[in-house]
Amino acid sequence: MDFSWTPFVTFSPIEGTTSSGLKMYLVENKVGAIACMLLSLFFLGTWPAIFTFLERRGRLPQHTYLDYSVANLLAAVVIAFTLGEIGKGTTDSPNFLEQLSQDNWPSVMFAMAGGVLLSLGNLATQYALALVGLSVTLVITCSMTVVIGTSVNYFLDNRINSAEILFPGVGCFVIAVCLASAVHASNADDSRMKLNQSGLGNVDAKTSSFASLQGVHQDNGFFSEDVENASDLSEKLEVGTADFLIELENRRAIKVLGRNTLSGPGIAFFGGVCFALFSPAFNLATNDQWHTLKEGVPHLTVYTAFFYFSISCFIVAAVLNASFLYHPILGLPRSSFKAYASHWNGRGWALLAGLLCGFGNGLQFMGGEAAGYAAADAVQALPLVGTFWGILLFGEYRRSSRKTYVLLVSMLVMFIVAVALLMASAGQRSVSASA
Repeated sequence: MDFSWTPFVTFSPIEGTTSSGLKMYLVENKVGAIACMLLSLFFLGTWPAIFTFLERRGRLPQHTYLDYSVANLLAAVVIAFTLGEIGKGTTDSPNFLEQLSQDNWPSVMFAMAGGVLLSLGNLATQYALALVGLSVTLVITCSMTVVIGTSVNYFLDNRINSAEILFPGVGCFVIAVCLASAVHASNADDSRMKLNQSGLGNVDAKTSSFASLQGVHQDNGFFSEDVENASDLSEKLEVGTADFLIELENRRAIKVLGRNTLSGPGIAFFGGVCFALFSPAFNLATNDQWHTLKEGVPHLTVYTAFFYFSISCFIVAAVLNASFLYHPILGLPRSSFKAYASHWNGRGWALLAGLLCGFGNGLQFMGGEAAGYAAADAVQALPLVGTFWGILLFGEYRRSSRKTYVLLVSMLVMFIVAVALLMASAGQRSVSASA
C-alpha cells in the first residue's frame, strides 16, 4: 500500500506493523525531510511578517500574542489527533492517546521545557521586530539558534550529519549575525540623517506623543483602530522618507524613534538563545539520549512531544501576556481582558500567524526526526522569507544609503550559503537509532 502524499515526501507505517494494522504516517527519508523543512521555512518566515503588519497598524502586541498562542496550540492538537492517531499503535510506538497515560514524564518535561523556551523566544522576537525591523531581528535570532542549537543537536543525534559540511555552515551564520548588527546600525544612522535633514532630528520616543494620530486613535486608554481597513502608508507617503518615518511612528503601537539602538538587538539576542535551546530539548524528548525513561517505556512520538511542547508554550504565553495587559513594557498603554476580548480588529491575522507558526514547527520536528535535528535547523533560513516580506510589504531599507545596501546583500548572501551547507549536511536517522 502506498502512503506517499507527494512524489517527494514519503510517509510510511512504522516497522513492526502489518498492512491491516498501520500506525501513524512518518517521514522516512532524506528527500521527504527536506520537503518538510522547505514548507516549514515558508510558514516560519511568514508569521513574523504578520506580527510586524499588526504592530505597525497600532494593534497592541499583548492582544496579538494572546490570539497567536491560541491558534498555535490548536495546530498542535490537530496534528496530534490526525497524524498521531491514524491506525493502530504498537508497543514501541503507541498512538497519541495511549502515550498520554504512560510513565514517560522525563521526556514530557523535556518537551515542555522546549515549549517554555519557544514561548519566551517568540515573545522577545515580537518586541524586537518593532525595534530593529523584520530582516535584522530574524537574522540575529536564527543565527543564534544555529550557532548554539545546531552544535548541540549534532552531538545529541550521534553525529549523523556531515561535520565537515555542517560546521562551516555554522561559521557562515556567525558572520551573518555580525553583518545583521552592522545593517541595523547603518540603517539607524540613515533614519537619523533623514530626520535631521527634514528638521525633525529631535524626535524622541519619550517626548513625541504626537497629539494628532493618523490611522490609530485611543479610546479609554486602549487602541481600537480598524486594522483590516487601514490603508497602507505607502499609498499616501513616499516610502523611506522622513515624513514616512514620522507617520509610521504615529500609527504604530511601539514607539521606536529615539530609543537606544542596543535595546532591540539585545532583546533579539535573548530570543535567539531561547530558540537555540528549544530544539535540543525537543530532541531529548523524542529520542531519550540521556536514558531518563524506565526500561520498556517507549519514546515519545514526535506528535505527542509536540502536543506537550505546545501546551507549555501556551501556558507561558498566557501568563506573561495577561501580566503585560496590566503592566505593559516599552511604554505601551495599559489594557484589560475586557478590552482584549472585544478587540476583533486584526484578530484574524493574529490567529493566522499562530497557525503558521504551529504547523511550521510541527513540520520542522517531523523533518528533524527523519534527517537529524541539526539539519532541520536549516529552516532558520526564514530571514530570507522575512526579508522578502519586509521589503515588499513594509518598505524596509527603502532610500537607505549604499553602505546599508551593501551590508544587507552581504548578510543575505552569507545566509544563503549557510543554509545550503546545513541542508547538504543532512543525514538519515536509522529506525534502530530512534527506537
